[in-house]
Amino acid sequence: MRINNIDFIDRDPVQFPRRFSKLQDIEIASLLSATIAWGNRKMICRDCDRMLALMDNDPYNYVMDEGYEELPDMNIHRTFFAKNMRHFLRGLHAVYSRHASLADFAKAEAIADDELPSWKLVASLNRELATANNGEADCRCLPGNLTTTALKRVNMALRWLVRDDGIVDMGVWDVITPSQLYIPLDVHVGNTARELGLLNRRSDDKKAVLELTSRLRDFRPEDPVWYDYALFGLGVDNMLPEVTLT
Repeated sequence: MRINNIDFIDRDPVQFPRRFSKLQDIEIASLLSATIAWGNRKMICRDCDRMLALMDNDPYNYVMDEGYEELPDMNIHRTFFAKNMRHFLRGLHAVYSRHASLADFAKAEAIADDELPSWKLVASLNRELATANNGEADCRCLPGNLTTTALKRVNMALRWLVRDDGIVDMGVWDVITPSQLYIPLDVHVGNTARELGLLNRRSDDKKAVLELTSRLRDFRPEDPVWYDYALFGLGVDNMLPEVTLT
């Protein structure tokens, strides 16, 4: 495929979890890289690289050793700062202190039984983050308004973790199936989907994610997010040729 190929990796934050072989490292790198994946892609990749370097490129041990408590105040990426990273990692420390992996945590939270697994996972993680931070929430880590958020970055991280296309996505989770994933909706995906007549809703919000994913399931019910590469790639490159979805 023109977009879903090996060359995509070096231009996308998916490259960072792919550096690791241990499940916990992959999970942490996926969540953190996806969390700051907004804005210019070159800047995102630069800042993901720096963020992992702050963790000595050893995410799981950094979390379990609570190295983040010694992290000096600094900017990580745009409006995501060291204080936000500390907040996030305290919550992950709590999760990994009780569960062997984030996948095990997701299973314990029964996200597969929920109609919206990614939103269920974020609700559970927000609970853990707040508890680990004296009851305080931080929307810079994970979205708080789960009734409206498109949850783009977490849906993208779950695409990396759940799908195994043998090319880009890693497929290290069996907590949910690819059929339960939702499209990572950003402005590029939304605009392309509207131009193709796949999406009527004007706002790039939760309702739009549900509408678009439902339409994509008509074409490929076992793996609707397969179309994410085409929708994102055509949108970000401003190319929209005659396209037939099958």
